[in-house]
Amino acid sequence: MINTLLRDLRQPEYIHVLINPLPIYGLVMGWIGLIIAVVLKSRRAQIATLSLVLISSASAWPVFEFGEQGYDRVLAMTDEDGHAWLDEHKDRAEDLIYVFYALAVLSAAAIAVPIKWPKSAAALVVAVILLGAVTLGTGGYIAYAGGRIRHREFRNEPPPPKRAEHEDED
Repeated sequence: MINTLLRDLRQPEYIHVLINPLPIYGLVMGWIGLIIAVVLKSRRAQIATLSLVLISSASAWPVFEFGEQGYDRVLAMTDEDGHAWLDEHKDRAEDLIYVFYALAVLSAAAIAVPIKWPKSAAALVVAVILLGAVTLGTGGYIAYAGGRIRHREFRNEPPPPKRAEHEDED
């Protein structure tokens, strides 16, 4: 069992599947906690939940990287419709990963900037809450395509059409 686990941990597509919930689930918990912290007017709770938002949004980077590294192996396992969904998932992630990075930077700023300028705390926390909502939607949009790559039971619509850039690769 240990050998199997160690073998799996050397496969980037396995790591991608293992950690891909972190940016979404962690962000949901941090986002809800941040709203509660604002209602309670607790700066300590805001810092704790901003830290969770920061870590969760920054975790999108390894998820993205392991997904990129595992692309070819997953492609070899998919049917034609799965290939279309895989390309769509990859395109969405490549186009939108920056939303997660922006949220990580904004969260870090919302923790650090009020140390020097305390009056900035409220505006920065509201900005994190708003960008957090956008980021959650973005994550769902990316994951929507990802869930259809190998799960035929989730394919309740035709696969997306290929983009021009992928037609040149085939």
